[in-house]
Amino acid sequence: MNMLEETSREPIGVLVVEDDAVTRRMLCLAIEKAPALKLLAEFDSVKPALNWLENRTVDVLLTDLGLPDGSGIDIIKACATQHPDCDIMVITISSDETSVLACIEAGASGYVLKDSGAMDVARAVLDLRAGGAPMSPTIARMVLAKVRDVKRPVPPAAPENASPASLTKRESAILDLIARGDSYGEVAKILSVSVGTVQTHIKNIYGKLAVHSRGEAVFEAHRRGLLQLDRPRGKK
Repeated sequence: MNMLEETSREPIGVLVVEDDAVTRRMLCLAIEKAPALKLLAEFDSVKPALNWLENRTVDVLLTDLGLPDGSGIDIIKACATQHPDCDIMVITISSDETSVLACIEAGASGYVLKDSGAMDVARAVLDLRAGGAPMSPTIARMVLAKVRDVKRPVPPAAPENASPASLTKRESAILDLIARGDSYGEVAKILSVSVGTVQTHIKNIYGKLAVHSRGEAVFEAHRRGLLQLDRPRGKK
């Protein structure tokens, strides 16, 4: 079965920002070959990508971090702000904790290392768009370790709509599953609801936490003590 043939909807529009010509061509070719995807544009630096984002819409952004005229994090921030429904994946050689966390906090939901072996780019993009969080194993372990090891801070005084009590039980359950890396489809199966219902709850969660992406939601929820990552997976 081919994931790329599962949908008859409009192709998923992808923007690629990568300064290495060989890597950029590999990414673009993989997207162009996938019927469910459409390459919207490709750039090798920050400035033209930012200009393009000001006037166009995009479904998925694939970006490197170390670019000739700046950092891919600037592109991530701009994309997350201007196109909150866009899914963002970083493809880079940088595996240091500061870069990883900065990207996730800026709005990235996927983080893949260039030296982690062959990557099925089309599948990763489709997984990302379906609610998944493609990450190299090293990065996934780092993120989980960070979330588990950081001592939970005492939340500062916050407006009423930011209190833990503002999330319903169903929203909390969905947030916990999303934090573990489950896609919207997997969450829907576990909770016996439709994907549309999950997406509605996710939008409500974003509004209550004042965030624009899954990555931001997980970090903000952890900061406020809303996640229960030590609870056995699948238990309600």
